[in-house]
Amino acid sequence: MGFKIFLSPPELSGKEQQYVNEAFQSNYIAPLGAFVNRLEEEMKSYTHSPNALALNSGTAALHLALRVSGIAQGDFVLASSFTFIGSINAILYQGAIPIFIDSDFTSWNLSPKLLVQAIESMPKKPKALIVTHLYGQCAKIAEIAEICAQYGILLIEDAAESLGAFYDGKHSGTFGEYGVLSFNGNKIITTSGGGMLLGKSQKNIEKARYYSTQARENLPFYEHLDYGYNYRLSNICAAIGVGQLEQIEAKVAKRREIFSWYEEALQNEVESQNIEFMPEIPNSRGNRWLSTLRFLNPKANPLKLVESLAKEEIESRPLWKPMHLQPIFRDSLHFSDGTSQQLFESGICLPSGGALQKRDIDRIANLVQNFLKSL
Repeated sequence: MGFKIFLSPPELSGKEQQYVNEAFQSNYIAPLGAFVNRLEEEMKSYTHSPNALALNSGTAALHLALRVSGIAQGDFVLASSFTFIGSINAILYQGAIPIFIDSDFTSWNLSPKLLVQAIESMPKKPKALIVTHLYGQCAKIAEIAEICAQYGILLIEDAAESLGAFYDGKHSGTFGEYGVLSFNGNKIITTSGGGMLLGKSQKNIEKARYYSTQARENLPFYEHLDYGYNYRLSNICAAIGVGQLEQIEAKVAKRREIFSWYEEALQNEVESQNIEFMPEIPNSRGNRWLSTLRFLNPKANPLKLVESLAKEEIESRPLWKPMHLQPIFRDSLHFSDGTSQQLFESGICLPSGGALQKRDIDRIANLVQNFLKSL
């Protein structure tokens, strides 16, 4: 069945086409070119990260962060369990071992309490932590960064979903040594497919740049002292990204407005303690990339609502299935208290695309209410 309302479709409403035409006219359509450079510079300006590297995916950015940091076979890397598998695949690429940390209900993001518990009970010291800023909402990043500094653990922020999210006035992805962004087709801005690595050290980002272009030496012929990857972003994709980034604050404002419309339309369900929206921690501004909620009524099965909305040609999705519950990681070491499992079993992502109007949200909210009444 096709959808008339998608979960989070791309929205091209600025100068994207103009910039793509300029890229075509320049004949720079492959990796590298003026728009790649421009996207990196403008992202540095927006996030206040000192360094930025445009890549073909957020997963590639995570992989390079780990490779540059010397993460290797058998190393322990802590990671948010309640996340998309791309965060974890990068760990596996390096032959390292992911150790999963559960969430807490006050943020739905990684629990600092369980993080400390994990670090202090590990058989050997973890080398790094990849913390996800889930659904565009900031994790308790100041507290997490302090814990990592205390124990000498490299902090990498998976900010793939949180472009435009700030904690205490500082952009997500700029607290740790590295931050990772995604420009996948469903993200708040898109390049059709792409990502970016943010970092504090110019030397390290230059090393990542070297690896991202097949580890080619700066010589007139092809010479290689190491192996690398084909990870750079194309100039055409970057041209789309430049046009999208110009609109980032308007896009965040619209997503936050959509979330507020859901809150208003479902206020009675919140007051009746039938549902709870994903919280926004104090001193932060999330981008509300997706409007997400969980059902407090144990009879409410989010998969049933997903099916019901699909019959109305509306796309929705359950919350992430935690990594420590995935079959591939059945034997993994994890530190959990059941929080992310409860969120997965009771939660749903509702349509959040920037083109939605209030009448669309009211209609979706009405279907949610009818679902709850039917239980």
